[in-house]
Amino acid sequence: MNVDNIISKIQKNVNNINGDILNGSDLAYVGDAYYELFVRTYLLSKGITKPQILHKMCTKYVRAETHAKIIRKIMDKLTEEELNAYHRGRNYNYRHRSKGSKLADYLLSSGFEAVIGYLFLSGKNDRLDEILDLSISIIESDEIQ
Repeated sequence: MNVDNIISKIQKNVNNINGDILNGSDLAYVGDAYYELFVRTYLLSKGITKPQILHKMCTKYVRAETHAKIIRKIMDKLTEEELNAYHRGRNYNYRHRSKGSKLADYLLSSGFEAVIGYLFLSGKNDRLDEILDLSISIIESDEIQ
């Protein structure tokens, strides 16, 4: 199966999902997976191919603390729909959380992931690209300081 077939199958599934009615946990679940795949392919595209370095860098990009920093910096740029998705993700009554993160960061991170999931499932790809580009620029500017 080639990449085009996989993308086609994913798009077929996405067309059957209404992101407006999913709960915050479901949006965050999809957003987390999408964002991690985005980060992994981004790092590979930068020529980073050693497994240990890839893992270390990917972890830095996808951890709750980093997501919390991103959402804090872009909150005022979110549309009303995106804020709604964010609140659904942040306010969902999670029964578990990452052991290595603070509760506040975990909830902010879940809100960020819900925005990514909402945009992906809604087919708002241009806006999704904007948010992904913003997230990368925030992470990379943070590394310099």
